[in-house]
Amino acid sequence: MRADRRRLVKAGFLVLSLGTAQLARGATMLAVRVWPAPDYSRVTLESDAPIQSTQTLMASPPRLAIDIEGMELNTAFRELVGKVQDSDPNIAGIRVGQFNASTVRLVIDLKQDITPQVFNLQPIAPYAHRLVMDLYPSQAIDPLEQLIRERSAAKNSAAANSLPAATVSLNDPLGDLIARQTHSSVASPLPAPMTRRFPVVPSDGPFIDSPDRAPKPPSQARTDRLIVVALDPGHGGEDPGAIGPGGTREKDVVLQIAKMLRDRINASSVNGNPMRAFMTRDADFFVPLHVRVQKARRVQADLFVSIHADAFYTPRPQGASVFALSQGGATSTAARWMAQKENQADRIGGVNLSEQDSQVKRAMLDMSTSAQIKDSLNLGNSLLLEIGSVGRLHKPQVEQAGFAVLKAPDIPSVLVETAFISNPDEEKKLRSQAYQKELTEALLRGILQYFARNPPLARNRGI
Repeated sequence: MRADRRRLVKAGFLVLSLGTAQLARGATMLAVRVWPAPDYSRVTLESDAPIQSTQTLMASPPRLAIDIEGMELNTAFRELVGKVQDSDPNIAGIRVGQFNASTVRLVIDLKQDITPQVFNLQPIAPYAHRLVMDLYPSQAIDPLEQLIRERSAAKNSAAANSLPAATVSLNDPLGDLIARQTHSSVASPLPAPMTRRFPVVPSDGPFIDSPDRAPKPPSQARTDRLIVVALDPGHGGEDPGAIGPGGTREKDVVLQIAKMLRDRINASSVNGNPMRAFMTRDADFFVPLHVRVQKARRVQADLFVSIHADAFYTPRPQGASVFALSQGGATSTAARWMAQKENQADRIGGVNLSEQDSQVKRAMLDMSTSAQIKDSLNLGNSLLLEIGSVGRLHKPQVEQAGFAVLKAPDIPSVLVETAFISNPDEEKKLRSQAYQKELTEALLRGILQYFARNPPLARNRGI
């Protein structure tokens, strides 16, 4: 008995003498991922235990060194080198090696000056412990400038193809807008909230009109300005969204639909005014919920449409749904559950909660007004009517709940669940290009119907 006790004491002393670094030697790197994007590039390390690290940013040449403590070089670490894409706007390459017996060193060679954010994430399905390195360009991308570049590229392409003069118009509302912004003496990160831009359709009485009585916009509705529709493909990057029984990922399907809708919007107009779609993400990367809203506000979007694919625990539920924001409680238990699920995207996708101004950003998103919600319900009704013509509806009316991504105080905003990706039949439809096209046309018709009933007014002077 005494001998056993002495052995336990010796073992305990040995454990204490090893220190935390040696104790962590059992940790294993499980996976590594690189997510390039114009806004920022993300490097994610996933381990079966908490990851301890230190970082050093060096200026000439620009590079970031990260020491991972208590680990040994393994296959997952080595795979990181080959995951960097040539097209990555921020990362030129990654080097990795065993710095000492208990430390792996990563060196991220950079293409430009960056401001890094390095933070840990606690386990959440489907991930274990993660260390995230977000590499933001020192000169942040302005969503408005991004929209202008896209518009200019489209016009230059049209001119190069010698399209008729009527197509390549000299009237460039977006160019006028950027010129005013460029020459403004004070640059504001967000435009001031606009006065009410959309007359509200009376909520009493049935909404649905027959096709032969489609409303015509009044002649005085012409505004001589660009009409901007913000499209928000849900999830992305670390956050795959829902995954169907056949392996279809929500983030991929909704991006495909959003791109198709973008092209159709860019080719359309409202009462002679050109339309332009702005996408909160146009590739496979994660955008925090509040940033999606901020982007839409920065480009002064007239509408915000977030595109998703629903899921449930069982394969039986089916049909499309449209949601708007609620200032009070949710309109149903299902709507409340859906909002809670979608609002979890930041936890799965990975947000740096220690960011100093995150509380301020989130507080800004609580300024939603009853006027915005009424406009959102009108938009949702227009979309629901058209979506119902190409597929089954899960609910015949627009539902409401506290979706974080719909909290723009001055933009009518809706979230469209295109179908239940958890239903095998609807998963097949979502993967079908034919159905994606039908759905895209329905969404476009709904948007145009909304503008027909709610003509966009001229922007505030100077905007």
